[in-house]
Amino acid sequence: MRVAVLGAGAIGAYVGAALCRAGVDVHLVARGAHLAALRANGVRVLSPRGDFSAHPHATDDPVDIGPVDYVFLGLKAHSYATAGPLLTPLLGPETALVAGQNGIPWWYFHKLPGPYENHRIEAVDPDGATSAVMTPERAIGCVVYPATVIESPGVIRHLEGTRFSIGEPDGSISERCLTFSEAMIAGGLKCPVEPRLRDDIWIKLMGNAAFNPISALTRATMAEICEHRGTRRVVEQMMEETLDIAARVGSTPEISIKKRIDGAQRVGHHKTSMLQDLEAGKELELDAVVGAVVEMANITGAPAPTLRNIHAATDLLARTIPRQPATMRAA
Repeated sequence: MRVAVLGAGAIGAYVGAALCRAGVDVHLVARGAHLAALRANGVRVLSPRGDFSAHPHATDDPVDIGPVDYVFLGLKAHSYATAGPLLTPLLGPETALVAGQNGIPWWYFHKLPGPYENHRIEAVDPDGATSAVMTPERAIGCVVYPATVIESPGVIRHLEGTRFSIGEPDGSISERCLTFSEAMIAGGLKCPVEPRLRDDIWIKLMGNAAFNPISALTRATMAEICEHRGTRRVVEQMMEETLDIAARVGSTPEISIKKRIDGAQRVGHHKTSMLQDLEAGKELELDAVVGAVVEMANITGAPAPTLRNIHAATDLLARTIPRQPATMRAA
């Protein structure tokens, strides 16, 4: 089994190291000082579950790797549409793409029975550019729960969580999902194959769609947002609207808003990924996390006034902040 990790940042390198520990033939695609450290010393994972090291092949040129069985996408969602030059050398006839992205994936309506089947979401598939690079038939959905950071080049700090839920867009329990799941589990991770993966997407999105933009607008941590009466109420409203949109496209996440907020508050004074990107001058992952949700409100007729207002304010922020030149962005 050959696996390439395209975008071997904090999450991608963690997955790659775990799979390598399971005996999988792993290849990491990275760049800069991180790549140099990966080549010299491998991946060092520091974790409350026990530290470990792995030594997968690392490169900045996917041509060195060639076709693989699976590509784990560790890129930010807004990098997908332009990832063709990096992705194409890795693709064989049966290569599956395990998309570990935040927010609504480009394949969301692929093989989803109902009035929106195969509808294209412009926010995550602009003019079909993402689907042209990553055909939905190759997609295996993946909801990433662990929290990791790059402590230093080649060194990944695993903070919490080991679950990577995966699933087919059509809800089937496929052989390719089971094979990937078994490898992840052998590497020490949780990787359930979910027939209703879209419910997991909405559970995570309830938090991301609310906390990420609010944190970018206010520069506040998760705990601060939850402890402030006004912003806590805004989060509640955004989650109510998110669940309404989910129901209109056939998903019924089994979690209460109170439980979701209380869980976020327990995370403490943690900066969301969007706030971290803002402070680092990186492009915000706004389209997949909020823009696509607002677009789904448009097509289903959901009012979603709070989501629309917060999205508008954050979109203006994203358009006016100075940014680093665009490069391959790992999640």
